[in-house]
This record gives sequence, C-alpha cells and structure tokens, in this order.
Amino acid sequence: MRRLKTWQLFAVCVLAWGTTWHAITFQVDGVPAELGVALRFGLSGATVLALCRWRGLSLAFSRADHALFALQGVFLYGVAYVCLYHAERFVPSGLVAVGYSAAPLLSGIGAALLFGTALSGRFLAGGALALAGVALIFWPEITRPTGGGRATLGASLTVLSVLLSTIGSLTASRNRHRGLPLLPAMGFGMVYGALAAAAIAVALGSGAALPGTSRWWIALAYLAFVGSVLAFACFLTLQDRFGPGPAGTVGVMTPLLALVVSIGFEGFRPTALTAAGAVLAFIGNALMLMPAALRPADRAGPARAAE
Repeated sequence: MRRLKTWQLFAVCVLAWGTTWHAITFQVDGVPAELGVALRFGLSGATVLALCRWRGLSLAFSRADHALFALQGVFLYGVAYVCLYHAERFVPSGLVAVGYSAAPLLSGIGAALLFGTALSGRFLAGGALALAGVALIFWPEITRPTGGGRATLGASLTVLSVLLSTIGSLTASRNRHRGLPLLPAMGFGMVYGALAAAAIAVALGSGAALPGTSRWWIALAYLAFVGSVLAFACFLTLQDRFGPGPAGTVGVMTPLLALVVSIGFEGFRPTALTAAGAVLAFIGNALMLMPAALRPADRAGPARAAE
C-alpha cells in the first residue's frame, strides 16, 4: 500500500466504502447482524495474517501487543460494526454513511485529548457544520408520522457506532506510534473483532444458521476482501501518513456516494432538508480536513492530526 499515491489510496477507500454500505443491507436480510460481522472480519483477518506470513512478516508479538491489537479490533471492527449493521435495519444505508461525517470531528477531539493535538477554529467550525448537516439529514426520517421510532433507533445506533469506531481508530493510530506493524495489527485486530462479534451473538442467543442465498455470500465476499482487507489497508496507510483526523477526509466523499447508491438501489427519496444536510456535511468535512490532508503528520506522533 505504501507504493500507492495518496490520491489512489483515497480513491480506493471512497469507492469501496461508498458501496459497502449498500452491500451490508444484504447481510442483515433475515440473518443476525452479529453473525455477518463475525464471518466478515474472521475471513478478513485470516486473509491479512496469511498475507503477512506469505510476505515473511513476523507474527510473534507479546501479550501486551495482543492486548493493544484486541483493543483496536474490538472497537474498530467488532462492536462498532455490530451497531452499524443493526442501524441499517432501521434507516437507509446512505443515511448511516452520512452519519459517519461526524467521525473526523470526534477523531480530532480524541487526538487532542490523547495526543495533544491543537484544534483550530476552522476545524471546530467545520465539525459544527458537519454535525448540523447530519442532524438535518436524519430529521425528516425521525419526524415522519410513521416509522419515526425506527429512524430514531437507527440514528442512535449510528451515533454509537461512530463513537466506538473512533475509539478503535485512535487506538490504531497509537499502535502505529508505538511501532506496531500495520498489517499484523490489522489482521489480529480483525480476528479479535470477529471474536467480539461472535461473543455478542452468543450472548444474545442469535443462533448460527447460515443463509442459503447467493447474494448474501457475494456480499460477504465483497465486504470481507474489498470493504475490509483492501479499504482498511488503504485507510490505515493514510492514517499512518497524516494522522487520525486528516485520514477521515475519506468521509467527505464516501457518504455522498453512499447516498447516490441508496437512491438508486434502495428506493430512498431524499427531501430538500436531506439535500441541505448533505451539503452542510460535505462542506463541514472539507473545511475540517482537506487542507490538513495535504501534508504528512509529524513523524514523532499524530500531534498534528487535526490542524
């Protein structure tokens, strides 16, 4: 991934994650969300670790390192995605994607608290715009005469998913700062995330009945190899180059593509308020992150992540 140019890394992330939101809708069609997440990241993690072995990378790590891998994986790949999958049971996938427009602001604030990152007025203003945009986008769904309760639940699960994934993203950044290699950390993290999702499935009594539809398995393969292995490798490479805040610039274009996919394939019909919210979210994210993404973060650590 390090051989790819920055724009290529961004393009892969946007195209992959802009379409995986819709692919997730096939995973929650009559199948427990926890099962889909466990299989997705179990398959992805095994693939990444096999790739590490093929490339001759060491997979021997201390218990302390594995604890950090588990912390990264449980939040970034496990419980966050369980919440995300459940959110898509109640609201269109494009709306959940736009909800993730708040992730760069939360990552920036987290980096400020944990790493001492300075937050500029421009960054905070952009974050406020993005949050306002997300609120506008969900508002028509929440206030509908019918289905408002489902939309509220979907929005709440989206917010929870964003919070959990932010913790995982910041942990991944800290792991890289500690010198832990990207691919092994990603592979082991995905395996731990899969185990966390499986544990949730057992706790909830979700069962382990596998679906017989071909589209479920095709969606699983796409999510595991394109949406997880390829996209996360590109994203974590971007985060390694620029820090946890600017890497979230991927969130500027991804939600817009996801909305287009939702309109085309899920029958979602946005209102004027939804369109206004999408514009605000786009402007807010661009204001927060695009200028900062043009220069690499300080090699001593992610201290400049949200400048």
